Amino acid sequence: MDMQTDFDRLLFFEHARRGAEATYTKNPLDTENLTRWGGALLELSTFQSVEESKSMIKDAIAKLDEALSIDPKKHDALWCMGNAQTSYAFLTPDKYEAKGYFDSAYTFFQQALQEDPGNELYRKSFEVATKAPELHSELHKQGGFSQQAMGPAAGGGPSTSSTAKGPKAQKSSDLKYDVFGWVILAVAIVAWVGFAKSNVPSPPQR
Repeated sequence: MDMQTDFDRLLFFEHARRGAEATYTKNPLDTENLTRWGGALLELSTFQSVEESKSMIKDAIAKLDEALSIDPKKHDALWCMGNAQTSYAFLTPDKYEAKGYFDSAYTFFQQALQEDPGNELYRKSFEVATKAPELHSELHKQGGFSQQAMGPAAGGGPSTSSTAKGPKAQKSSDLKYDVFGWVILAVAIVAWVGFAKSNVPSPPQR
């Protein structure tokens, strides 16, 4: 059941990524499209192994960078960039290296909130960003993310808790969902809304 939802999500965002790629060839200066493309890559990164995920997040950052070089005040791109930096930081075991990404994320969330002060999602992300380094330490103390695919559809959830032991494993698994719960699911909100606005057709139901 959950697996079906994850599979549908994977199909949707892969479809969206391809659509954004096609649109880019016609209009490389479309900041909405670049932001959607970055959001789709960020979503798709949750279905990859850790190294592939990091590579995909880097691609997302590049697309969001392009959007922000055209429109530096585009708040949804700023916010998505904060999520991308946070996601990359959580996948970086070295705490000093990760701190650079967390600091960037904090700045991007702050800028997004300045551009759209009434946005509760931006406010929440900005508040939670201050706790991210502490979550990072806790996560990597417990072994971090395995080198397997980390997304729920790829076995990063239930399968990890089935091979580990007892409450500690459960805590570790819960922590991973805490980390990606607010980062990735929040990105999904912006991405879905953006795709709906641009009338991207949903993938065929199977």
